[in-house]
Amino acid sequence: MSKREDYPAGVPCWVTNLAPDVRAAMDFYGELFGWTFDYDAEVDFAVARLRGREVAGIGSLAKAGPDVQAAWVTDVRVESADDAAEQGPAAGGRLLVSPMDFPPAGRLTVLADPAGAVVCAWEAGTRKGAQVVNEAGAWSMSALQTPDPEGAAAFYHALFGWGRDAFGDMTMFRRPGYVGGEPEQPVPRDVVAAMGPPARGPAAWVVDFWTDDAEAAAATADRNGGRVVADLEDMGPFRRANLADPAGATFTVSQLVLDRVR
Repeated sequence: MSKREDYPAGVPCWVTNLAPDVRAAMDFYGELFGWTFDYDAEVDFAVARLRGREVAGIGSLAKAGPDVQAAWVTDVRVESADDAAEQGPAAGGRLLVSPMDFPPAGRLTVLADPAGAVVCAWEAGTRKGAQVVNEAGAWSMSALQTPDPEGAAAFYHALFGWGRDAFGDMTMFRRPGYVGGEPEQPVPRDVVAAMGPPARGPAAWVVDFWTDDAEAAAATADRNGGRVVADLEDMGPFRRANLADPAGATFTVSQLVLDRVR
């Protein structure tokens, strides 16, 4: 379990589900992860809570633009959303949404990397980021799937200062000087995100949540209108399920299997 109060610049800090029906998404994820919600009908946005602490957002797809599909998106903390909006295109990406205010929570801009993966730059106001991570029902890490790993590495280094190291067939993105995660984790504590082997499909960031039981999570998703995208798989010490919610937004859940850690 990790409680967080703040995130330095260059570190992923928050995840949001863009949904065509925010209340329906609240029902689905509340059942799946045990979340409760603070819902603001005026802006059609819900803040998910676990044990009373903020863990994720659910926002209206209609307000995200006509070309945006249901998805989980990842925010990376920045000092200035306006600077990120200029730096992203200069680094080979595209500006999708100009900086906009969400008072008093913060200021946001939306970018696409050179292969098209969407990432948000978040200038924090009162909302610094997820207050609980790395426990059942909470966000763990976001991983990039892309057909252009080299282009992605150059883009995220220019925009967020990320370095990279090989970790098996994965790449670990690192933010030098950052200390996060847990002391016992198998990767350095300055790791902020991951990138898989070259992907054949479209580039995208995949959001991963921890669970106590991957098979039960898959069954719950299926029972409540979601679906299992691929068979459950074992990846190192984790049992992982690839899932989609009823609107088609994909994500993964990972169960730490202690017998494989020993």
